[in-house]
Amino acid sequence: MKNPASGTALALRRIPSAARVALTGTPVENDLVELWSILDWTTPGLLGTLAGFRARWADPIAERADPRIADRFARLIAPFLLRRRKSDPGIAPELPAKTETDRPVGLTREQAGLYEAVVAETMDRIARADGMARRGLVLALLTALKQICDHPALYAKEPDPVLPGRSGKLELLDELLDTILSEDGAALVFTQYVAMGRLLERHLRARGTPVQFLHGGTPVPEREAMVDRFQRGGAAVFLLSLRAAGTGLNLTRADHVVHFDRWWNPAVEEQATDRAYRIGQTRPVQVHRLISEGTVEDRIAALLDSKRALADSVLAGGDGALTELTDTELAELVELRGDR
Repeated sequence: MKNPASGTALALRRIPSAARVALTGTPVENDLVELWSILDWTTPGLLGTLAGFRARWADPIAERADPRIADRFARLIAPFLLRRRKSDPGIAPELPAKTETDRPVGLTREQAGLYEAVVAETMDRIARADGMARRGLVLALLTALKQICDHPALYAKEPDPVLPGRSGKLELLDELLDTILSEDGAALVFTQYVAMGRLLERHLRARGTPVQFLHGGTPVPEREAMVDRFQRGGAAVFLLSLRAAGTGLNLTRADHVVHFDRWWNPAVEEQATDRAYRIGQTRPVQVHRLISEGTVEDRIAALLDSKRALADSVLAGGDGALTELTDTELAELVELRGDR
């Protein structure tokens, strides 16, 4: 329904009805066109044509993050949007507190060397490319840098890697989990990369940590068994791939959520966190976001924080806009900064 060109959206528009109601947990996941698609069906004509909506609202809000335009847009749609959040008074008063913490971590010498080498090589190629080729190179660069920040073995696709001592994030995760497990806690650990999840599973098993890993390839019966096992007090650490486990799971045994790497869209991260912070949770939940200092992750974290100021207009973004940065802006985004 959020894609106005989809068969579902087109078919719904052909069904005669006296009134229309849409129910969604995430009105906007990638861009404001998704919200246009929903409201164009429930309230035809409110936001005009798609082209007009892009010019008047979507582009100014997404590209300039103009709070005045976002505020006007929020007032326009408010009469047609009944929004409720768990934090609203009276909605879920039994929910305990949630604490969110950004945990900065330094790169190892190996990571820093790889990071700088990839930036230098790819920025040179980007400077000589244009159009779709340039966009592809930018996305490849961002992916490579995020993987290097996770672990050099992930970026290099090493078949049988040595894992300890090569990643600042991995060392911090070990420290966090040692503390959590010593206090009889349980943790969800999210990563956007299935390959990183497999590396983490291997590493934690080698340390004697009880762990299980759910990803998009997990069969449904096994998925249900893993959830049940975790909720009943089985493996205290539940590794999950972000997109496969971001919705539909009730994992309230966990009182800690660790985002090993950052997704470009804060709404997706929040949905993942809500696997633990939901009705049925009885303990305070602590959310830990691991961020590599001085890297692209630092700048993306700041970018996501600034976008949260526009959350009431249901604004969320992805990495697509980053492909349109100038070479100078991109160089500033990915530059490795600080002492190592």
